[in-house]
Amino acid sequence: MASVKDIGKFFLFIVGGLVAIIVGSFMIRGTMHMWDKPENEKSDKKNKD
Repeated sequence: MASVKDIGKFFLFIVGGLVAIIVGSFMIRGTMHMWDKPENEKSDKKNKD
């Protein structure tokens, strides 16, 4: 039977991985929006001119 410390480390590893995936997905989504905004503004300005 695994000790309590081993179970705790395994649980922290899983939780830390999930948090990293969630934070990473939000960061990727944010950078994609940052890239989209200047391109959309440039294309709008070009279309208006």
